[in-house]
Amino acid sequence: MSTALSRAPLGLAAPLVRVEVHLGSGLPTFVIVGLPEAVVRESKERVRAALSTCGFTFPVARITVNLSPADLPKEGGRFDLPIAIGILTASGQLPRHALERREFYGELSLGGELRETPKLLPALIAGAQLGNELIVPSANALEASLAACPQIRVAGHLRQICEFLREGTPLPALPVMAAVRSANSAPPPDLADICGQFSAKRGLEIAAAGDHGVLFMGPPGAGKTMLAQRLPGILPPLRAEEALEVASLESAAGHRPTPTGLRPFRNPHHTASTAALIGGAGFLPGELSLAHLGVLFLDELPEFARNALEALREPLESGVVVVARAKGTCVFPARFQLVAAMNPCPCGYHGDSRGGCRCTETQVSRYRHRISGPLIDRIDIHLAVPALPAAQLAATATVKAELSATVAHRVRAARQVQLDRQGKLNARLHAEETLRMCCLDRAGRGLLGGAIARLGLSARAHQRILKLARTCADLAGEPQIGVEHVAEAVGLRAFDRQLA
Repeated sequence: MSTALSRAPLGLAAPLVRVEVHLGSGLPTFVIVGLPEAVVRESKERVRAALSTCGFTFPVARITVNLSPADLPKEGGRFDLPIAIGILTASGQLPRHALERREFYGELSLGGELRETPKLLPALIAGAQLGNELIVPSANALEASLAACPQIRVAGHLRQICEFLREGTPLPALPVMAAVRSANSAPPPDLADICGQFSAKRGLEIAAAGDHGVLFMGPPGAGKTMLAQRLPGILPPLRAEEALEVASLESAAGHRPTPTGLRPFRNPHHTASTAALIGGAGFLPGELSLAHLGVLFLDELPEFARNALEALREPLESGVVVVARAKGTCVFPARFQLVAAMNPCPCGYHGDSRGGCRCTETQVSRYRHRISGPLIDRIDIHLAVPALPAAQLAATATVKAELSATVAHRVRAARQVQLDRQGKLNARLHAEETLRMCCLDRAGRGLLGGAIARLGLSARAHQRILKLARTCADLAGEPQIGVEHVAEAVGLRAFDRQLA
């Protein structure tokens, strides 16, 4: 009998799995137990062919493989390698000490080659924290390098691993992360590409500085999508621990992590279901979690299903998504910055100076009311993006536009002020912290009180205006919130009446 170690994919968790192999007397057979899915059950044929092809002796015995714990579902081809190593150890073809404090991952081809294994990074992080040596396929070398663990070994063939375990033949080293990141990085779109729309650009800068959500409303072709795509370019790059967290979520979703240092930008289609947004079967993270520490852009916001939009409300407040299924519960981080865009009416041209709108007031009202008041209330900034006349576009095209790098410098400075003052960004302040950090003078209180009475804003909108005013003051380098900052913040809540 022998025991090899591996780990099962379960969201961001990676519970340890003991691959126990027993060679017993009786008729030759090969049985895998321990709640394996079809892919795991089929591994016995891949393992049998790989061992024979590589010149090893396949035991003529009753082979029982137990994947413990037995009540944990096992999926994927990652258990091929530990099963093969366990059989070789149990049959005496590899030394028993070769399995001590080692974890094995990898799908085997019939010829013994190791193929890429998805959802591997959470398992590597968990194994590295225990100090175990981890053996993974060479095809996963990029993903393995993100774990930054010196105990990781990569191999392309079963023979390589057996020579390493039996004779100590060294395995190839992991790639250097700096070279990997530079090879994958590409410059993000620049704000200078957008002609005009100065008020929208200012609102985008405030959103980036305080981590506020944004809603753009305007006719087709006005530049809403272009503005949203340029938000990651003015945000600070991910820190090392943040990049690892984002890569772990990508890996848990079955995607290959792409380390660039840039914040993620997710743009799901408006036909996306609720499960696609928050996470579905198999405890896969959804679009909200894949946008963690980055930007979630929802274009054509009213076209999303109502229940899918309502699923955004709790994560916007809590920063986490709880996926509860019959098999269990998984918690995924979802601290994203929401950017949404919509047309003012079904045809898109309501209020456009060029005319052409064919919608009745009833159609416009019904279209806008597809978005609930509570969701609009949770979006900090509302910005109108009007279509610019051709003459104005031609005039602004000759003006040298501000680069994203210039805006990003101001954003970084404002964020640092917030972190030094309160340890978090303004949009993440709780109610008590907001009242303490966002104090107004008498003129500011009067202006805000009049605006709330005139617009009929909720208590949540009052809190969000205070946070916006605090961000405007931070961008201006002012320690105190002035009446001009309150006025700008109130102006950024223009759609409360129109959409609620």
